[in-house]
Amino acid sequence: MAKAKNAFYAQSGGVTAVINASACGVIETARKHKGKIGKVYAGRNGIIGALTEDLIDTTKESAQAIRALRHTPAGAFGSCRYKLKGLQENKAQYERLIEVLKAHDIGYFFYNGGGDSQDTAHKVSQIGEQLGYPIICVGIPKTVDNDLPITDNSPGFGSVAKYVAVSIREAAFDVASMAKTSTKIFVMEVMGRHAGWIAAAAGLAAEKEGDAPQIILLPEVAFNEAAFLEKVDRTVKTCGYCAIVVSEGVHDANGRFLSESGLKDAFGHAQLGGVAPVIARLVKDKLNYKYHWAVADYLQRAARHIASKTDVAQAYAMGKAAVELALKGRNAVMPTIVRKSNRPYKWTVGVANLADVANVEKKMPADFIASDGFGITAKCRAYLEPLIQGEDYPPYKKGLPAYVKLKNVAVKKKLGTEFKV
Repeated sequence: MAKAKNAFYAQSGGVTAVINASACGVIETARKHKGKIGKVYAGRNGIIGALTEDLIDTTKESAQAIRALRHTPAGAFGSCRYKLKGLQENKAQYERLIEVLKAHDIGYFFYNGGGDSQDTAHKVSQIGEQLGYPIICVGIPKTVDNDLPITDNSPGFGSVAKYVAVSIREAAFDVASMAKTSTKIFVMEVMGRHAGWIAAAAGLAAEKEGDAPQIILLPEVAFNEAAFLEKVDRTVKTCGYCAIVVSEGVHDANGRFLSESGLKDAFGHAQLGGVAPVIARLVKDKLNYKYHWAVADYLQRAARHIASKTDVAQAYAMGKAAVELALKGRNAVMPTIVRKSNRPYKWTVGVANLADVANVEKKMPADFIASDGFGITAKCRAYLEPLIQGEDYPPYKKGLPAYVKLKNVAVKKKLGTEFKV
């Protein structure tokens, strides 16, 4: 009987409150199939770990430690923003990848990430055939931005959606109580470069007319300064204050980000410099209202203490399904979440081809956006509400969440050559 091939798992892109739940799903499921899968090696810092032969032996971790990943935020093995070029552009990169996979007898490749990461997974799925090495590659969906196509939603989004809805509701109570003599404008900036799903989720906090946030600025809607200022002024005069949620990717009619800094990130995307102070200052300059602003930044995606129970369950399910698909010989695919109904909320696991997922961005549909462009519709609310349902609190110790830190024991290198990335 042939020896079971080892598996490679890595985390990529911006981490989330539940990406480790997917890792838990992968490792626990693989351990249940010892006769079919050997060891699970994790790439330290994503695909960089594969290229530099910097692998982590997850068999050195106890079942209890792996189980604790389910309630631990961020990337337990380290993540990265690193985009593989095309095979013809950098063949040496792929040859090195195959060299590492071959040296460690790896037959399964699991890559956990968003759009750019699924592009990497797709490219890896193609190199086995082109370079003569059999490898089964399965992508695992993850992104707080919720912009992956085909899947109903992306693991990581439900928890950040819950965080921003709770945060704007709580902050608005604060602002409303002080508005008579102090701050009248509060601006909260959330993530979302081209897709406004996170900003839209803040709208769940507003259950009736006049509730905060009274204004949501989405990247799908070109910023109209005059219309915006008119609504701010009207809201303050009606409600006494105005709470605004703005997506980092809000842009003007010419497509220019309001907060563009001129820099680029590792994926070649425009580096944004903070839109909340831009919006707040505009209100001050034009309407002379006192303001405060905040940027949710890493807080929104690291907030495991307030994670959505639905999100945790789906993240784990995607990791589990990825292993099951690989064992069935399915290559170049990604498990998906398929919504069956809203009330009661029911979902199941589906599958998509990586070729249909890679480099495709799902934006907010027009019928999810209010007619004035500053809020969400009932249809959007019906889509979003199930994703933030349920609490899945981590264990606490001395008043703080008790998260796990893995040993991350390195696998002994077998190749004598170094590779620079």
